[in-house]
Amino acid sequence: MARIHPASALPRRVLAAVGLTVLAGAYLLVRRVEAGAGPPGGPAPAFGTLYTAMFGWLAWRTVLAYCERPHRADPAGQAALDRAHVAVLVPVFNEDPGWLRRCLASLLAQSRPPDAVHVVDDGSKVDYRREREWFRAACRDAGVAVSWQRTPNRGKRAAQLLAAGRAPEADFFLTIDSDTDLDTEAVAELLRPFADPRVQSVAGVVLAANAEKNLLTRCTDLYMTVWQLNERSAQSVLGSVLVNTGVLAAYRAAVVREHARAYLGETFLGRPVVFSDDSMLTLFAKLRGRTVQQPSALGLAAMPETLDHHLRQQLRWMRGSAIRTCWRLRYLPLTGYAFWLQAAHLFTAATGGVLFLWLFLWQPFTVGVPLWLLLVVPTVISYVEALRYLTVRRHGHPLRRQLAVLALAPLTLLWGMTVLRALKWYGALTCARTGWGTRQDVELALSVPPVDR
Repeated sequence: MARIHPASALPRRVLAAVGLTVLAGAYLLVRRVEAGAGPPGGPAPAFGTLYTAMFGWLAWRTVLAYCERPHRADPAGQAALDRAHVAVLVPVFNEDPGWLRRCLASLLAQSRPPDAVHVVDDGSKVDYRREREWFRAACRDAGVAVSWQRTPNRGKRAAQLLAAGRAPEADFFLTIDSDTDLDTEAVAELLRPFADPRVQSVAGVVLAANAEKNLLTRCTDLYMTVWQLNERSAQSVLGSVLVNTGVLAAYRAAVVREHARAYLGETFLGRPVVFSDDSMLTLFAKLRGRTVQQPSALGLAAMPETLDHHLRQQLRWMRGSAIRTCWRLRYLPLTGYAFWLQAAHLFTAATGGVLFLWLFLWQPFTVGVPLWLLLVVPTVISYVEALRYLTVRRHGHPLRRQLAVLALAPLTLLWGMTVLRALKWYGALTCARTGWGTRQDVELALSVPPVDR
């Protein structure tokens, strides 16, 4: 099973102070150089306004992100959570047997085991009979209820709802992917925010299980971790997480049951939507109350190891993001922070490409701001964001290795500003193509078979 833990509070405070200080220094440097390099009539007002707004937003988000703390339950709330029935929904489709067994073993190694695990093989091409028999026996020994069903391929949502139907007594549903390797405290930690009756969903934090495979997986691990512990942490402080990670999340059972029909029957431009399931469930949860992240609920998941697989996965996510943006703007209340956060993201996406060209192709030749400054400042900001990567520790991943991955921050920024930005626009323009795009066959094999646990 995974062994991961958040760093202590002191490093978070130190990193927050360092990050804000560096941001302030970068901002003052930009304004100073701009003032000395501007045209005779003075620097362009739009340039200063742009940088002020950008640094203001980054500082605000940084403060919010570092304000996030793991949710805790009082004794009465914890007692209620201990009595609650927790069912785990595990849809399986063309998963490598090694990853699947690793996932299921991690569920049984929890300090707070689930009450039931419901596995649905959604018409895979893989024969899982050995894994099924092993898991049934392991659950019987652990006192955990289990069901394992095989159906024709109908999609992840149908598989999740079929699994949920086997747990009418469940108070909470945990949704995980079939390659998820949970930290031993993941289930217990994921449940604690539900002691607050306003909380409807909880997102866990996911790292790349195969981060050491190659440069792509290292960058993915950095990018994914930094996004969760900056953007989503800031959202969580205000109870407005917009998208949970499908790899590891929990919902009040009513969120799934009350919206089952809409969840299964979602269409966009007349076509059924089969992806973006995690963001759809998060939207349902947000319409009922608070959606938060539990930074101490940690897990590992297999990430694409080839460029082709990575781009197909990202394109699916981009198309799902475009569809979900439409639903959020339509259904989220205007009085809530989540609506305006989504509106701000839409505005940023719409203007990001134009601002990128303006800054790097127009500003250096008109306002006179040196090109080196326009390259150095984003690099500095990428490292400020990446500092959050140091707030999570994993077994066998010492600090020097974390620092080596953190050094890749400018590369991940460049990839995001160019390739992923282009893919985002292409995904938005082609979001009516609602096919899954991956997992038509086993795409990631576990290089070292897991030991039975």
